[in-house]
Amino acid sequence: MTEKEKMLRGELYRGFDAELMQDRARSEALMLRMNAMPEGADRDAVMRELLGSAGEETIVRPPFFCDYGYNIHMGRGVFLNFNCVVLDVVEVRIGDGTQIGPAVQIYAADHPRDPELRRAGLENGRPVVIGKNVWIGGGAIILPGVTVGDDALIGAGSVVTKDVAAGATVAGNPARRLR
Repeated sequence: MTEKEKMLRGELYRGFDAELMQDRARSEALMLRMNAMPEGADRDAVMRELLGSAGEETIVRPPFFCDYGYNIHMGRGVFLNFNCVVLDVVEVRIGDGTQIGPAVQIYAADHPRDPELRRAGLENGRPVVIGKNVWIGGGAIILPGVTVGDDALIGAGSVVTKDVAAGATVAGNPARRLR
């Protein structure tokens, strides 16, 4: 099995594999183009080339940063504000109508807890799923393996370490449900 196949399955893999480095170089070139372009059809076309999929009326405001791009799937009418980061070593799904504030970071990339495995240069990923009509406030961080349910609200600056139920409002570090 290739390192890319291991990565996509969420298994331990070596990130400095030649094929993965080539994939990251591709995404970096596309990000540089997209981030330098004014809003419009040309930038939208580059975004669609970078991402795995993006629904109609989806807007990603530059600058935008990701690892690979092809693991990111956005529904219809998704909005990402300035300076968002998505570490997409495995799938990241963002549902229709979700609004994501500036400087939000979504991490599907993870690392082993065992120091020997980290020393060996191994890493892994856990998918992130963000439901429909979610609002994520600026500066929030979504950690690997988290699922955010439909209609949830994530307060600005929150660090989301656990799943968020549909319709819930969470805030803080770590994010906790508000009543």
